[in-house]
Amino acid sequence: MLRISSRNARFQQWEALLGNRAKRQRAGEFLVQGVRPVTLAARFGWPFRALLYDAGRSLSGWARDLLRDVPALQVAMAPGLLAELGEKGEGPPELIAVVEMPDDDLHRIAAGPRFLGVVLDRPASPGNVGSIIRSADAFGADGVIVTGHAADVYDPRTVRASTGSLFARPVVRCPSHREVMTWVGEQRANGCPIVLAAADEHGETNVFDHDFTQPTLLLVGNETTGLTAAWRELCDTCVRIPITGAASSLNAASAATAILYEITRQRLQPDR
Repeated sequence: MLRISSRNARFQQWEALLGNRAKRQRAGEFLVQGVRPVTLAARFGWPFRALLYDAGRSLSGWARDLLRDVPALQVAMAPGLLAELGEKGEGPPELIAVVEMPDDDLHRIAAGPRFLGVVLDRPASPGNVGSIIRSADAFGADGVIVTGHAADVYDPRTVRASTGSLFARPVVRCPSHREVMTWVGEQRANGCPIVLAAADEHGETNVFDHDFTQPTLLLVGNETTGLTAAWRELCDTCVRIPITGAASSLNAASAATAILYEITRQRLQPDR
């Protein structure tokens, strides 16, 4: 066990993980806050590097169980310092986990006859990324892929918005469409005929009219500019959500959730 009562070098290293993407990546770790996210990270076997807990309070049974069961460096931290690492506007945290990042390997995502995956192309909002990961988890997606220059999957805002779903489904970052299409080609060669379906307000097919019972990779573009030209050329179909109100479109997270719901609805039909 380690005790930290001052802003020493180790504390500053963890503090940097909150807002510095490059330092998160170099360290290969990120902070996880909140009972549900920390619990799910442990349940799904993510490696914990450290458990930081409040040295000034009596811990709950949840925190004591984690400290007993999860192999990691245990750090008793001064309450004020732990609060600096916690969520702004929330009460002082009881415990924060330092969790190791997995490899960005597309083969973490399993493709089968009922495959469903989501590609996020250059999403700018950490909140949207986390919300879509949450929806993908809720509707049974096999994995989420984030391509291009995008909001960080391990940004505290992304982790918070996912409400822990980040730990339940593989989420893989890729530099561009090329790596994804190499993986798609491998799956197709192995007998999984993945269909690339892009969400687009100008799509030629209503979302209700497309057959989503096929193995599907749903493509969701940047909140402002949509999909890149490269992704548009690669997709097999573009689907749109019929909108009848004054709004011209839905935001990325809402659109992805609506389409994921329709995919699930189709796949739960008795005749499908």
